[in-house]
Amino acid sequence: MDKQRIITELQSHGLRLVEEVGASGRRGGAGPSDHKAVTVDGTTVMVPIFTDTAAQSPYTATLSTTEQVMLECAGEAIAPIEFPKQPKFYSLTTADGIPYWKIALLHSHDVLATTVLQTCMRYRDPATACQFCAIEKSLDADRTIARKTPAQLAEVAEAAVRLDGVKHMVMTTGTPNTSDRGAAYLTECARAIKARVDLPIQAQCEPPDDFAWFARMKAAGIDSLGMHLEAVDPDVRARIMPGKATVPVEIYLEAFTAAVEVFGWGQVSTYLLAGLGDSLETLTSMCDRLIDLGVYPFVVPFVPITNTPLAQQPAPSSDFMFALYQHVGDRLRRSGMASADIKAGCAKCGACSALSTFESKSSECTSTNRYDAAALHV
Repeated sequence: MDKQRIITELQSHGLRLVEEVGASGRRGGAGPSDHKAVTVDGTTVMVPIFTDTAAQSPYTATLSTTEQVMLECAGEAIAPIEFPKQPKFYSLTTADGIPYWKIALLHSHDVLATTVLQTCMRYRDPATACQFCAIEKSLDADRTIARKTPAQLAEVAEAAVRLDGVKHMVMTTGTPNTSDRGAAYLTECARAIKARVDLPIQAQCEPPDDFAWFARMKAAGIDSLGMHLEAVDPDVRARIMPGKATVPVEIYLEAFTAAVEVFGWGQVSTYLLAGLGDSLETLTSMCDRLIDLGVYPFVVPFVPITNTPLAQQPAPSSDFMFALYQHVGDRLRRSGMASADIKAGCAKCGACSALSTFESKSSECTSTNRYDAAALHV
């Protein structure tokens, strides 16, 4: 089985840990929740381990007689894997006694990630909350703090670079009830970080009402921008993310166009979560449109998170994801857009998706002739 297929299936099925090996995974919060970083043949990816799906996965990790961690599928040894070690900066605390790991976390093996505001105006109201979101779960469990100050973020970023060789940083935010949608605070935080350490930064937020914020964010030291659609079809958006759905896709497309003018072609990205209900055709059509605008479409398999309304929603099949990756990867390759060229962010890291492994692989077998496209609705 090739690496592309292994990674694609691991992220759809999850990984069942037969023994406690490696560092602990992460439960709840923003970003790759209920996941663990796993390195497969030199590629580090985030794999679900704390989900109901993972508990039934044919993929398991056990210790071999040589103490090497071995990935198995249905009892057959597939490949040796590794788990990144706990970073050194986790052992430090701020002057006021807050552990660094409550301020920012290591994602994959060289990415520092933080949610600068761990609350969201949509989260507490079922009529507006994104059904897949767990942003305040880690706050409720006392694994983070509600608001990370610019000074705290700068302190932790400097240590992560110095002690653990972190290469870039992701700053996301819950959506505050302000017209800038968090852009103002992200700008303030980025300015403080860049004054302390030379570290590429991606900021992530909903489109601000005033697109002039893009230039302000860039001037503060933000190198790339993420604005996440998650879902595309209007009915799916209204059902899964009713609050965010009040901001139409067309507004996102206008914001993408304005942001590309500021950050540059390929330096703006968006998450698309496959498995929420969008068809293969809907997703591939939107990805084509985004690439034409100069936006990197970071397609990621939806992972049901424990204690959320979609906890029982099945993850997309690996065949669906493989077909989607083939199409988008080929389209990216033909456009000359690549995750490696992004200055910072989730798409550059790539650990939550197998997409980057498809970017440079030319395939004559497209998603529509390898699989029955009509059957690939999730």
